[in-house]
Amino acid sequence: MSKGKGFIAEFKKFITRGNVMDMAVGVIVGGAFTAIVTSLNKDILTPLLAVFGGTDFSHLTVVLGSGEEAPILYYGNFITAVINFLITAFMIFLLIKGINSLSERLSRKKEEPAAPTTKTCPYCKSTIPLDATKCAHCTSDLPTEE
Repeated sequence: MSKGKGFIAEFKKFITRGNVMDMAVGVIVGGAFTAIVTSLNKDILTPLLAVFGGTDFSHLTVVLGSGEEAPILYYGNFITAVINFLITAFMIFLLIKGINSLSERLSRKKEEPAAPTTKTCPYCKSTIPLDATKCAHCTSDLPTEE
């Protein structure tokens, strides 16, 4: 019986981890975003393209064969789906590019120059530790800085 409880506890731990929850939120938001892009394409772009191009993609078909039972290829719907994909990919690209740019700007502002950890020996010009009192290269006694 402890094996079953361990399995359930392990599943509960897995499902409540942050990355699984983030992925679930991403899928839900992605679905909503896809609906918006589909509507943009179907309700706005396709009619505009029909005005300028004289054709509505959704009615583009090819009948294979003859008769009432002949299969029909709805390639206009495929063109619409490709346009949906390209718009979605472009919008996601712009979104990620904006987020990366903003993140880069914020990280640049937070970064402060690191305090120096070395100094130059005034006698032999070698790089030595900042707190050195004697140069390891030329063995000169270094002046104390106050």
